[in-house]
Amino acid sequence: MTTALITGSTAGIGAAFARRLAADGHNLVLVARDAERLRLQAAELHDRHNIEAEVLAADLSEEAGVAAVEARLSDTRHPVELLVNNAGFGNKGAFLDVPLADELTMLKVHCEAVLRLTAAATARMRKRGRGAVVNVASVAAFVPRGTYGASKAWVVQFTQGAARDLAGSGIRLMALCPGFVRTEFHERAGMGTDNIPSWMWLDADKLVAAAMGDLARGRTVSIPDPRYKTLMGLVKLVPRSVLSGLSSRTGRRYGPN
Repeated sequence: MTTALITGSTAGIGAAFARRLAADGHNLVLVARDAERLRLQAAELHDRHNIEAEVLAADLSEEAGVAAVEARLSDTRHPVELLVNNAGFGNKGAFLDVPLADELTMLKVHCEAVLRLTAAATARMRKRGRGAVVNVASVAAFVPRGTYGASKAWVVQFTQGAARDLAGSGIRLMALCPGFVRTEFHERAGMGTDNIPSWMWLDADKLVAAAMGDLARGRTVSIPDPRYKTLMGLVKLVPRSVLSGLSSRTGRRYGPN
């Protein structure tokens, strides 16, 4: 049985990955900040799917948390064959309305942690000649929309670049770019969601199923829904100056309130 490590595993997309991978027979390393939620999740997945679920409580906004996950990924006795970098969060408010410390914390989690954990995982995977990394980004990566979008754009560019550099090594890397997904994400950020049209919401389990299919097909970027594929295709046709204004107005209309 192979082992997958998932950050931000206790809710939303991370929990959907845990359910899917456990059902497929993978052992798991579950990473999140809340140790009690992790233990409950691990017990449920073990009992339901007869897999081993290891718990690693770590805060990826702190050096000790990132280092602990790096160490687990570097363990040669219990190798990780699939890494899902899913941990992330949003900040409520426009630029300069959000404290700079919160913006820097976002970059620590979305960029530095993703870089370091991907490096730790792929260094071991390359020696074994196989493995995969899924870095969860967002369709926000493709529009000019503040620090969150910028950090997710970095995730996409980094993943594509690393995939090119590791081509032929047996390692697959993919950036997953979902749209709005019904998770705890918005609630934790204090963001209202009543103004988001129902057609824009995605189901986390269906999203993960589509993402796993794209990973198997060797794609380096996955936009796992026809609705968002169409929207992102249209985005490419709009001049950046116009897109910036549209993104700002759309964000005020359909985004956090």
